[in-house]
Amino acid sequence: MGTASIQHSFSGHETFPFRYPWLKKGFDAVRENGSVFLRDDASTTLGVGKNMVRAIRHWCLAAGVLEENKGGGLNISSLGELLLDNEGLDPYLEDPATLWLLHWQIASNRSRASTWFWAFSHFHEPEFTRESLTSALYKWTQTLTGKQIAESSLKRDVEVFLRTYVPSRQSRGEFVEDSLDCPLVELGLISHPEGSQIYRFRRGTQQTLPDGILLFGVLSFWDSFSPDTGTLAIQDIARQPGSPGRLFKLDESSLVERLENVEKLTEGSLSYAETAGLRQLYRRGDRLDPNNALVGAYATGGRR
Repeated sequence: MGTASIQHSFSGHETFPFRYPWLKKGFDAVRENGSVFLRDDASTTLGVGKNMVRAIRHWCLAAGVLEENKGGGLNISSLGELLLDNEGLDPYLEDPATLWLLHWQIASNRSRASTWFWAFSHFHEPEFTRESLTSALYKWTQTLTGKQIAESSLKRDVEVFLRTYVPSRQSRGEFVEDSLDCPLVELGLISHPEGSQIYRFRRGTQQTLPDGILLFGVLSFWDSFSPDTGTLAIQDIARQPGSPGRLFKLDESSLVERLENVEKLTEGSLSYAETAGLRQLYRRGDRLDPNNALVGAYATGGRR
């Protein structure tokens, strides 16, 4: 997939990782008034400062629970309705499945969360420092078309990226509100030993990742990578930019182990087979709606 027609963004979050109440807060506000983020009283309505109003809007769009409309306002997305409605799957982000889902949504959103997409899809170093990550990101942006991004902007974006996945260390006297961690730190996808400058991606079996969320990722990736084909190679699912293997940091053997059960998981709509050394998924009939996989992820209560 080329990058010439893709808009990239390295800002919009106002240097805030998202917090637990924000997606539901933005969802409910837009349900009440689709133009809420355009209004002068948005800060009062949402009960946060102006910078946080912009941050909430950004993260709701990055996570795909809200969508922009032609009038400049926002609409609730089908995913947002399914997840965050009061009777939805998990309106208050209490289920670990939701954190994996939100990680997928953000890390696969190359236009609104470009650093997140790049770091999981294109950056292959298992260990890194803040400086080496920023430097590698800057070199990648030099290959993109359009206006060049200042390295100082990328440095701020990397800071927010790391705070999305790494717990903060509250210092004495620090205001509690400023140290609230992003929900995605619970996934443990990036570790940072205290006293060290080294960060590490945690790649492996991802035991807390429900099969239904993995299936959602596979179907979403299939729709964007090769929507008209009836087969998809495991190698592509494991290694292509934006693939489940990349974004979930799943090792290939664990991915195969999970997908061997896909026929049962999809009631025969998908199947896994290995022929002449080529491991593939096969699709029977119509394309599956990724949102349908989510119901199963929550109904089973995790990886079963």
